[in-house]
Amino acid sequence: MTIQVFGHKSPDTDSTGSAIVWAWYLNEVKGEAATPVLLGEPNTEAAFMLKRWGFEKPAIIADVEADAPVVIVDTNNPAELPASINSADIRAIIDHHKLVGGLETKGPIDITVRPLACTATIMHDLMGTDADRMPEDIKGAALTCILSDTLEFRSPTTTPHDRAVAEKLAKDLGLDIADYAAEMFAAKSDVSAFSDAELIRMDSKEYEVDGTKFRVSVLETTAPEIPLGRKDSLMETFKTVQAEDGVDQVLLFVVDILREEATLLVPNDLVKTVAEKSFGATVEGDLVVLPGVMSRKKQIIPNLKV
Repeated sequence: MTIQVFGHKSPDTDSTGSAIVWAWYLNEVKGEAATPVLLGEPNTEAAFMLKRWGFEKPAIIADVEADAPVVIVDTNNPAELPASINSADIRAIIDHHKLVGGLETKGPIDITVRPLACTATIMHDLMGTDADRMPEDIKGAALTCILSDTLEFRSPTTTPHDRAVAEKLAKDLGLDIADYAAEMFAAKSDVSAFSDAELIRMDSKEYEVDGTKFRVSVLETTAPEIPLGRKDSLMETFKTVQAEDGVDQVLLFVVDILREEATLLVPNDLVKTVAEKSFGATVEGDLVVLPGVMSRKKQIIPNLKV
């Protein structure tokens, strides 16, 4: 059976691109039939990557079949994976997030979880010298993943190794990193076609703090005025998303990539308390700016308090 390679729900650039990169490696280097798939529509930056490098959008799947062979990338959290994931034949996990627990495998598997900013960086390492065999489109996908997850090396999750791999890939492709990243971020910032609910879910993860279930959403952009101009309707839509997704509260952070800060929407006293306890912020009104906050994984999730 063909191995399905996929990342998390609400697929971002790394989940989309890394699935494509690893499926290529399994097919072309390991000689194993594999195909990338998605667990939802890719975000605007991931869609840019697909078009820029000439990929067809991978098929979107709702669930996996029992005993279907799969490789999981860019997550190890069952809440971000298909409902039937534990009935599938999980062959490998490649990730850069903390271990959550809850996945069950049919037998021993290869698991690689490393403290790097991007899954694609880990894949480049795992390939060894075979990484040199990557064609331009696969190198382009890997580079896009790294620049996305590191916010062009601005994110505190960035390591010197992520930068080194990105610079090597850019050199191979004859690309100027600053120019290419500007194209990527412009695509990411164009959210005009999305509804409020789609924006809230576009790049979000569920997280529980002391019994309170949050949907923690991040919008990374070079044009923060666009989503912030919709703050009233976004905060009204929080109620719908909370009811539909079974969470107690949405936390929406609009990350200004260029100013290196996040703006948290504050619709009620609960979120005000979260902002004050978690980030030492002083909240006045329905917005609060958090200087230097760029990373959900490193700066937001670990600090959340209620």
